Amino acid sequence: MEHNTPFQSFLQILPPVEFACVYGSSLHPNNHDKTTMTDYIIGVSDPKQWHSENLKLNKHHYASWMAHLGGERLITGVADKIGVGVHFNPFASWNGKMFKYGVVRMHDLLQDVKHWEKFYLCGRLQKPVHIVVDNLNINTTNSVNLRAAMSAALLLLPSEFTEEDLYAKVCSLSYMGDVRMLFAEDKNKVKKIVTGQFDLFHSMYKPFLEEYEAKKLLRLSSTASHQIQVSQDCDLSVACSLVSALPPSIRSQISMKQGEKMNLRETGRIVHDININSREAAANCLQRILRRRVMVSSARQAISGLLAVGGVNATRYLSRKVSKAWKSWI
Repeated sequence: MEHNTPFQSFLQILPPVEFACVYGSSLHPNNHDKTTMTDYIIGVSDPKQWHSENLKLNKHHYASWMAHLGGERLITGVADKIGVGVHFNPFASWNGKMFKYGVVRMHDLLQDVKHWEKFYLCGRLQKPVHIVVDNLNINTTNSVNLRAAMSAALLLLPSEFTEEDLYAKVCSLSYMGDVRMLFAEDKNKVKKIVTGQFDLFHSMYKPFLEEYEAKKLLRLSSTASHQIQVSQDCDLSVACSLVSALPPSIRSQISMKQGEKMNLRETGRIVHDININSREAAANCLQRILRRRVMVSSARQAISGLLAVGGVNATRYLSRKVSKAWKSWI
């Protein structure tokens, strides 16, 4: 809670919000780079109304062409029709610091968290965030997202791995197929996120590790270096348990590709079960589904983002990203 005051102070210059969380490098305990932007995801009930109010308060946060030509209608139109429902304002300067905030409709945020519809915001919330405002108790709802993320990661991992391997796989889910990873992201990004925020990952996923251990899906043991070693059974029954924890839309797509079997209960009701031919086939199928969702969402959001920030800021933002990516390759 000691971090809430500096993170909350920026929100005071914005219209009221239903949800706000900070994510990214500003949560890194060893990050002392004052030039780094603090990143927010902000949830509001009515983005059009919210942007209308924010334009009166902070018109300079927006690309001038959007603010002057269409205002809130154009801002939300680009976010919804071209992007994935999120409008980002980067390089918002306040109190000597830089901020970037993405504004999303609360309904869209909940849909992605619960159903992985776009696999964009849910991916952000699978990694450590610092929640500043939570009027609708998204933190509790997000537990479904975290359990599903861990199940997906386990399905993609071998029979033995470390706790760090697990978090790296969870973290990588939202980068599979991300178009930015081709040219504008650090190739060591996942490793840096996990090593820099390991304790935060541990506190997020510890309840689910314990839950899955109690269900005999996992076995945990400590190594000489105090790392937790994880082992899992890779038979079909365990794979079915992991798939059953995934969101309905993902299960549905796996069902179509793997086939369904129908069970007739004593009540006469037909129940559809996922028929997995093999664990490997289910894992490959999941990987293709997530890669496609992430690829489509990241491409749409990249185009929407470039339009939203305007030419000067787009060049500035891209140059920073490409510079970091280039340094990671040399």
